[in-house]
Amino acid sequence: MLLLYAVRLVRTGIERAFGASFQRIMTRNSNVMGASATGLVLAIILQSSAAVGLLVAGFAGTAALGFGQGLAMTLGADLGSALLIQILSFPLDWLVPLLLAIGGASFIHSSSRNVKQAGRIILGIAFILISLRFLRETMDPIRDSHFLPAIAGYLAQDYVTAFIVGATLALVMHSSLAVVLMCVTLVSLSAVPVEAGVSLVLGANLGSSVIPVWLSRGMSPRSRRVPMANLVIRGSWAVLAVILVNNFPVLAVLSSGQAGQTVVNVHIAFNLAQLAVLPFCRFMEAPMLRLLPDKIDPEAVTPVLHRSVLDDQAPVTPSLALASLKREALRMTQILEGMMLPVMDIYGNYDADRVVHIANEDDALNGALDSIRHYVAAIPSDTLRKKENKQARELTEYAIALKSAGDIIVKTMLPLAEEKNKDRISFSVAGQAELVSMHERVLANLKLASNVLVSDDLASARLLLEEKAEMTRMERSSRKKHLRRLSEGTAKSFESSDIHLETTRALKEFNSHVSAVAYPILYRDGQLLETRLIEKMDRDK
Repeated sequence: MLLLYAVRLVRTGIERAFGASFQRIMTRNSNVMGASATGLVLAIILQSSAAVGLLVAGFAGTAALGFGQGLAMTLGADLGSALLIQILSFPLDWLVPLLLAIGGASFIHSSSRNVKQAGRIILGIAFILISLRFLRETMDPIRDSHFLPAIAGYLAQDYVTAFIVGATLALVMHSSLAVVLMCVTLVSLSAVPVEAGVSLVLGANLGSSVIPVWLSRGMSPRSRRVPMANLVIRGSWAVLAVILVNNFPVLAVLSSGQAGQTVVNVHIAFNLAQLAVLPFCRFMEAPMLRLLPDKIDPEAVTPVLHRSVLDDQAPVTPSLALASLKREALRMTQILEGMMLPVMDIYGNYDADRVVHIANEDDALNGALDSIRHYVAAIPSDTLRKKENKQARELTEYAIALKSAGDIIVKTMLPLAEEKNKDRISFSVAGQAELVSMHERVLANLKLASNVLVSDDLASARLLLEEKAEMTRMERSSRKKHLRRLSEGTAKSFESSDIHLETTRALKEFNSHVSAVAYPILYRDGQLLETRLIEKMDRDK
């Protein structure tokens, strides 16, 4: 459990610190080799090929990532996860005190969000090393028992059972990294024979490829094709590999002086061999399209997101009415996300058709707000208790905030993009990077706001408000850096000064409107101060 927790701790820290940049990183390579290398690096960073597979599925579903590119990235992530096993299998116990000291100090004492997340990541790595040491120490007395050798001997003789056990463990633990590390440790201690360890690890590879398929089962067919193709490739190769290893002298070629290293070698060789299919990734799209065709309703003229989820009949039950209001507000956040997502692309390459499309989305946002107002007005006042009436009012106020956020896009940011294109203005490299970073952070906060809206979770609400403060800091920092570039005489900064400053301000205001969902939750739990002003001021000073 400590090993699973440590892996999750590292992944959470990285996602919170850099998660907003993942889409830009993952979609910038159009060729399969570059995409594969990106997947490899991301798997090492996230410590999970399944996490990369889910990200790929999400971006493929929005057409931000092509099928061939996404499949190549997933295959590269499989190899990255295997290489991470090699790194963590080295004797690194001497690093634990240093990692605990640095990570703990960074996480506890720093006020900077990124430094705190860096501390979380370092602590997670230390916990991984500690858990592996605990596992080795725990297995010492068990290794000499009569029970474990019997089980290990059976798994060595029946590689099919070992293969199935490895796949099941990966599915149950939702982490092939933890399973493979555990198997390498057991083999290193001679608690499990090499043959059984290899079969367990190959089974874990199969289980790892099933995880993204299972977790993406509720997504669109377009999203599910890449995980399914990876399962077909990795699963069939795992079955073939376990047969080869157990019936032919393959281990003799990959063997090393240490039993645990032999298992690692097999794991890396298995995932490296998968890359042979990279040139053929795009040819997998046709069979996956037949397996998972797009579901098209010929009678569906109105896009799904433009259909209100509110009941046509007057609401009677307060709990159902509030649930419907929350679903409609969630639909508004999805529309708003679709409006904000392409904004920075429009800044770079102005497209009048996309601008018109976003304006139409804003009309849908207006319609949703009107629906919420009429729906709340139709709720009989005598059926609502004071608490329920307050919740209905809070949801209406948040819908108004979302509409205001949409106005910032349509009335402020898109005209600025048009002005930039009309006057042929270019941002400086540093200025462009600052805007892209803020834009990515806003999109991540919009997703977090949706989670807060659904869950009413206090911890998530606090995190959202911390993100609001971080966005204010980013806007202030960008403004200072921009003014510094002006003082240094950077020509592009002079040309783009007004647009840059107004865009950063618009992004900050957009984020403030989106973060409004956190205030009622924090207020109910007494987590908000009444004022930031000092209560008493010495007027003699």
